[in-house]
Amino acid sequence: MSTPDQPPHRSGFAALVGRPNAGKTTLTNALVGEKVGIVSNRPQTTRHAIRGVVHKPNGQIVLVDTPGLHKPKSLLGRRLNDVVRDTLSDVDVIVFCIPADQPVGTGDAFIARQLGEVTAPIVVVVTKTDAASKKQVAEQLMAASRLVEAAEVVPVSAVSGDQVELLENLLIGLLPEGPPLYPEEQTTDEDVERQLAELIREAALEKVRQEVPHSLAVSIEEIVRRPDPKKAGSELVEVHALLHVERNSQKPMLLGKGGQIIKAIGSESRAGMETLLGARVHLELHVTVLGEWQDDPKKLNRLGY
Repeated sequence: MSTPDQPPHRSGFAALVGRPNAGKTTLTNALVGEKVGIVSNRPQTTRHAIRGVVHKPNGQIVLVDTPGLHKPKSLLGRRLNDVVRDTLSDVDVIVFCIPADQPVGTGDAFIARQLGEVTAPIVVVVTKTDAASKKQVAEQLMAASRLVEAAEVVPVSAVSGDQVELLENLLIGLLPEGPPLYPEEQTTDEDVERQLAELIREAALEKVRQEVPHSLAVSIEEIVRRPDPKKAGSELVEVHALLHVERNSQKPMLLGKGGQIIKAIGSESRAGMETLLGARVHLELHVTVLGEWQDDPKKLNRLGY
């Protein structure tokens, strides 16, 4: 029950859209207050609609971080766009992210056209304001306003936290009245296996800068939990994972000379896993070639796309 002095509790779903690399996942993580999505400066990092849950006294925002909408070149690309369209038809508010440090381009116009069919209110967020001058930000706010009919246009820096709280309050105000949809301790509905796979893919994207990113998929083959022989009463989690590339020529890029790159990927992702699981992790990584998986329906299904 709300009283005159206490506004009603609001809850609902907010989808973040934007072209690849528009800062959507960084913004999701900033709003939630912890890392729920992987961040990389490679386009097409997010391949699933990751949900983060923002808990506030007056409301709960369930953030749906979609893959970047883009002109698809493969079956994977078409499936990613389908994920976005399905998501948009089913949310209470849409957050359209446009980076402050890059001119508004054809990719943004393409998304604006897709948003022409949605009924939910649209909040345009000019992201990465820490990476642009005040003049650039002002110009971007004007350009962004011309793209779509927006309920609000807000400049935000997820990195410095500038205006993040203002954005949260705006979004809550646009949600329907209702009780929380998720319990307070829950910040994402991603399953553990998916989160572990994403940590490996994030570390791999940081280490290989050539043509591997689009061709890389990660699958978790096995998770084994057992007592930690080094620490009584604690758990040791063994994780066996495969990194799939499309061509034999890409395998050495991931392995590196004398296995240096795969070792670095392992130690970086293991640190994230130990934080996530609250236990010591033994990680085994293997690189396999799964030819042209981005255009093969069976292989895409096997990898969960």
